[in-house]
Amino acid sequence: MTDRRATFRALHHTGRPLLLPNAWDHASAAALAARGHPAVGTTSLGVAAAAGRPDGTASTAAETLALARRLARLPVLLTVDVEAGFSDDPAEVAGYVAELAGLGVVGINLEDGRADGTLADPGCVAEKIAAVRAAVPDLFVNARTDTWWLGVADPLAQTLVRARAYRAAGADGIFVPGTVDLTTLRLLTERIDAPVNALYQPGGPGLDDLGAAGVARVSTGSLLFRAALGAALAAVDAVHGQAGTAPVGLPSYAEVQDLVPADGA
Repeated sequence: MTDRRATFRALHHTGRPLLLPNAWDHASAAALAARGHPAVGTTSLGVAAAAGRPDGTASTAAETLALARRLARLPVLLTVDVEAGFSDDPAEVAGYVAELAGLGVVGINLEDGRADGTLADPGCVAEKIAAVRAAVPDLFVNARTDTWWLGVADPLAQTLVRARAYRAAGADGIFVPGTVDLTTLRLLTERIDAPVNALYQPGGPGLDDLGAAGVARVSTGSLLFRAALGAALAAVDAVHGQAGTAPVGLPSYAEVQDLVPADGA
């Protein structure tokens, strides 16, 4: 297990950043693994929406754990989005993450944004990070700060303050979704002494430009899940309109069947 976590950690480097696609169920993760991605993350929005629950409300701890149990059998390094840890008690967060680690998970994403649109106290988040670090020392803890995501005042200053606190508590990486401005990202990567994770935005900079700005990891977040929903609606609209053409890249029945273990476990 330590070797797998070390391998995942080594994927975070400047230059060509790690592209981390985010899955929401077994089929999506298996398809991404089959496409050759060395690591796959989960998306909390996709997991929550698939379960009929709202995202970011600490209501999908059981669903997230069950999904991790299924995905752990795939030939891919797995990191899990645990929202804010599904608890404000650092010991409970650490216990939950230790359970994930026991399944083979190599990393987590832990955020400081709250469901009410505010940021959690950085000291509280740091306590959670420290508890997780103590429980699973070699797990990759990606600390997400929602300063830009929530549109707070002076996001750069707040991001740097929070990044320092989270790093001091033991975070391995800092995730700053909501900005793809290359000048801003370059400042962040210069001032944060850890791999910086950016959220890809359609129409924004590509991997080469993000890498040139010092970004070490690029996540797709909920993009793939939302794209899948959009493709489903487009496909049914085509049927309704009797367009008669299959969507480009549509997997066959047999190809989808091949993503599932033969024993169905």
